Amino acid sequence: MGVHECPAWLWLLLSLVSLPLGLPVPGAPPRLVCDSRVLERYLLEAKEAENVTMGCSESCSLNENITVPDTKVNFYAWKRIEVGQQAVEVWQGLALLSEAVLRGQAVLANSSQPFEPLQLHMDKAISGLRSITTLLRALGAQEAISLPDAASAAPLRTITADTFCKLFRVYSNFLRGKLKLYTGEACRRGDR
Repeated sequence: MGVHECPAWLWLLLSLVSLPLGLPVPGAPPRLVCDSRVLERYLLEAKEAENVTMGCSESCSLNENITVPDTKVNFYAWKRIEVGQQAVEVWQGLALLSEAVLRGQAVLANSSQPFEPLQLHMDKAISGLRSITTLLRALGAQEAISLPDAASAAPLRTITADTFCKLFRVYSNFLRGKLKLYTGEACRRGDR
């Protein structure tokens, strides 16, 4: 009986289910975590959420300021930072962003007139952030937090978001910026 090839999306699904369990995916291409299509999926979802919220006004207000990571990247300085320090910054940024999205979900749940499409995008963002956290663990980013150099890392720069549009813009920019830069470098170096 001949061997059938499985589509890439099936390997992705199996890997995302198996990674948190620490299980290998038999026959999966090596280093699926470094496949750029994985991150691109989350980038697309984040950009879609940002686009949906651009058109809404009062229903997209958070009614409070939520602290989020500053997504500005000085590319020259970023390339000079060791990959371990990059991991610390990305991990801390992802943790803060996850807290902010969960806070945004709570604000939306307590809203008297929730904007229905917004709930779908909030759910997708929460799911995406959990998956990205799992992918970063596979790259060893969480381990960088416990290294001695992590204590000397510069404090995470932050800004505030007062609308869902700004929250999703920060989410999209974080994925497109620091996260993409870090995963690209970690995968090139083979750090896991």
